[in-house]
Amino acid sequence: MTCYDIFNGDADGICALQQLRLQEPRDAYRVTGLKRDIDLLQRVDAVAGDEITVLDVSLDKNRDALVALLEQGVRVFYADHHYPGEIPQHELLDCHIDVAADTCTSLIINQWLDGAQWRWAVVGAFGDNFDQSARELGVAGGLDAEELAKLQELGICLNYNGYGFELDDLLFHPAELFALVHGYADPLDFIENEPGYAELLGQYRDDTARAVGSTPQSESASGAVYLLPNEGWAKRIVGVMGNDLAKQYPERAHALLVDMGDGHYRVSVRAPYARKDGADELCRRFSGGGGRKAAAGINALAQAELARFIELFDLQFGRQNG
Repeated sequence: MTCYDIFNGDADGICALQQLRLQEPRDAYRVTGLKRDIDLLQRVDAVAGDEITVLDVSLDKNRDALVALLEQGVRVFYADHHYPGEIPQHELLDCHIDVAADTCTSLIINQWLDGAQWRWAVVGAFGDNFDQSARELGVAGGLDAEELAKLQELGICLNYNGYGFELDDLLFHPAELFALVHGYADPLDFIENEPGYAELLGQYRDDTARAVGSTPQSESASGAVYLLPNEGWAKRIVGVMGNDLAKQYPERAHALLVDMGDGHYRVSVRAPYARKDGADELCRRFSGGGGRKAAAGINALAQAELARFIELFDLQFGRQNG
């Protein structure tokens, strides 16, 4: 039997897998990539009797490959919080999908494991911008304010590392970053002792400083749209910047569009932090769009569609305020 761990290359995917493999060690091939790189199941050449774990990867974007694997006799454990579409019914599929606006895959796995590795669930929730859920879990576990702040920064950095147009944009390949993380049962030990984390934190802070002063292309009471240049720092910081803006202006939505240099934008959308709904609905109106209620994106929006995007963005979130 061959085992495969398929996971999103962001904080939530990494921390969900970290919890599982600390609690249930297993030798497995790891399949991951950029945060937007989610067509992952088709890369697996599994056969009858093999086992696959899928974490924080949209079922809707992988349905055909999933069905094919199940029909071949592959057993699949699937945990996620993105819009799934129709979920296949199969005896070999163990599915744990929750699309509630206040949860993420790390929290789903934490519940599945009865809190056995809850500290990494806190990191994953912080990284996916579920600060309240992360703090509640951390406080219940006895963490103080300083420890919570450290885990929040770690979650943000792990999430930040997943953003980019190409793997070369990242400091660490997500599989490499997971390997670094996996050596530490306690995330606080990772923060204090892992040289790679110090390097990642330094690059994150440098990119954050470059983003200071960005101004919106379009702005209203219900939302703001930012255009960012075709530069490495913008490609890496876009997700964290969107999360920060969402918390800074919780009553309005935000869209960050990074110039891809080929006549398209890579789009990240954050619903109002106070409501966390509608981002996926907006993005699914465009080819290559998807995500979850609180945060979604479009892989390649033609620049000629910018005006239409802004119009639908304003309609989507202006209607929420209406």
